[in-house]
Amino acid sequence: MGFFVGTDVGGTFTDMWVAERGGHAHVVKSPTTADVMGGVINCAHLAAQTLGLSFEDFCRQIERFGHGTTVGLNALLTGASARTAVITTQGFGDTLEIGRMRRQTAGLTELEVCDWYLHNRYAPLASRDMVIELDERINARGEIVKPLNDDKAREALMALRDRQVQAVAVCTLWSCLNPAHELRIKALVEEILPGAFITLSHEISPVVGEYARMCTTVANAVLGPIAGKYLNKLESTLRAAGMQVPILMMTSAGGVLPTQAISDRPAVAIFSGPAGGVMGSMATGEQRGHRNILAVDIGGTSFDVGVIVDGKPMMRSSISLAGADVSVPSIDVASIGAGGGSIASVAFGDLTVGPRSAGSNPGPACYGRGGVEPTSTDADLVLGVLDPDYFIGGRMKLDIAAARTAIERHVAQPLGLDVVAAAWGIREVLDNKMADLLRHVTIERGHDPRDFVLFANGGAGPSHAWVLARELGLNGFVVPAAATVQSAYGTANSNLGVTVSKPVYVRIPGGALPDEVALTELTDLVQDALTEAGVALASAHASDIHFETSVAIRYRGQAHHLDIQVPVDQPGRPFDLVAYQTAVTRFQETYETLFGQGAGSARAGFELLSIRVIGHGDLPVPELTQRGMTIEAVGRRQVVFDDPASPVETTIYRTMQPPAGYVIDGPCIIEYPGQSVVVPPGARAQADACGNLEVSF
Repeated sequence: MGFFVGTDVGGTFTDMWVAERGGHAHVVKSPTTADVMGGVINCAHLAAQTLGLSFEDFCRQIERFGHGTTVGLNALLTGASARTAVITTQGFGDTLEIGRMRRQTAGLTELEVCDWYLHNRYAPLASRDMVIELDERINARGEIVKPLNDDKAREALMALRDRQVQAVAVCTLWSCLNPAHELRIKALVEEILPGAFITLSHEISPVVGEYARMCTTVANAVLGPIAGKYLNKLESTLRAAGMQVPILMMTSAGGVLPTQAISDRPAVAIFSGPAGGVMGSMATGEQRGHRNILAVDIGGTSFDVGVIVDGKPMMRSSISLAGADVSVPSIDVASIGAGGGSIASVAFGDLTVGPRSAGSNPGPACYGRGGVEPTSTDADLVLGVLDPDYFIGGRMKLDIAAARTAIERHVAQPLGLDVVAAAWGIREVLDNKMADLLRHVTIERGHDPRDFVLFANGGAGPSHAWVLARELGLNGFVVPAAATVQSAYGTANSNLGVTVSKPVYVRIPGGALPDEVALTELTDLVQDALTEAGVALASAHASDIHFETSVAIRYRGQAHHLDIQVPVDQPGRPFDLVAYQTAVTRFQETYETLFGQGAGSARAGFELLSIRVIGHGDLPVPELTQRGMTIEAVGRRQVVFDDPASPVETTIYRTMQPPAGYVIDGPCIIEYPGQSVVVPPGARAQADACGNLEVSF
């Protein structure tokens, strides 16, 4: 017997999905621990217990171990990162401070930008006193204008020896075209600061634009000592117990890679958790034949949304977080602070829910761990959505009296409402915040949400999906079989993925076409990127390797670009005039879809900024034999749906996995060990052959 394992470390719970070879899939959860690794090991022990094995026997039989985590993301957001020095070109030491003249609002939503108290809440990733300027210069053609002075560089670095520097980020001007100075600085750092984690900008982010390149370099450096230590310790612990395969880390772009392949670039996995959820939904969509999917995940801390269009997740070339713009390719996951742990409060007569979260410790008031502020979970308990005796499959009891007391004191009394009405108000505010985000990622980007299928993931997703689907005008939603651990499921079912970027700077005047010199340069860069990606995948023993190539394009004079896929996805295929015209046409179509018809400006000309190749290599995935289990009616209780004054008598069912074809009519709640699927009055739920549950209105 062999096991395919996927894990995901969230802000509240650590999830594990385990599939037996040719057998059944199992789901386990454990509270996330402060050291992160503890939650994963606890899940492994629970999985072994579920399978009737010792921990060592379970580890010995693991054939694949996928992993995703928000540890890097949380480190950046909380500032709990390594002490890092930055080395840059003289005159550019204030780059992180200045940003793009909007650093104080970077990462804020449109509503948050209006709140002055939220401005400048994040300091630069490295403080100004840790930035060293060196007198050297390379120009935009990659020519050395002023050579690096070794003696002065060594003197500047010596000043860092007594400052407990753990990492060094090196970002000099135009190193993406000529890395000679950065490579020499690296050698000096290794000599003077042995043991420091070093990141070079031309390796982690070879793009035009010093601000984004420096942000990415520093982000990678501050995470290096933390992520590397944690992943190495996790893998060594599992190997000591008998595991013989490497940990496959989910990247932000949606592919997995062995940890040793990304140990020097942890920034590429900042969004590994949310990316895993989208990849899991994409795998489920392939099972059901859905190509347009809204993958939502409601956990304890956040509400994440990924959009899959025509079978492919929407991507972005950078991530804005903690006041920084990090240029790493990523699945476009929109997120807000709205989840089961979101705290409800009243100020000046207004009820707000989130973004503050109770997390897993102390957690919601009903957890009985000392939390006194009301949360979304407390509201769902009071409204009858949750069973206090069957939370996480009965492994945790909830205190409904504590939930009522918290809501009464902090929401009901300030608003002059009874407890049930106050709990209903908490849910309404939260659901509308989430529905607004769904409209933002669809309608505001030129998509009709009615063309999509809503996939409800996360521990709280299936209990809120009926409201979200109704708000968007959908006729139902789907609860995947692994909905409570969809990110973990995604890490165990994704293929290898490698991203290679190459800088280029080609300017095409309006009405003109690129000359042969420009096309030859583009062809050479694409072929170099294809070769590099192919070698990386081959070293990871991938099979059936294939590529996707995109080019970053903008209108001349603009500051931002769009990544456009081009039909140059095989070694030996040139980036010719046809490829250029295809790319430009797609760019203009995409631009007008996003910003409105007539918004384009082809007469201004175009600029090509970089080439990106994403290589994919197939990995074996488990072939499951689904075992539907009996659905048992365990009772009835009053549940509030649309009117807090008129609760509805609702049948409660329990199952591990419904048998194929099973149909249940609402109103009802179907309780799984880690989630509650709410089927409102007039709706019907039906299970498919893979264990997914479709709820239709």
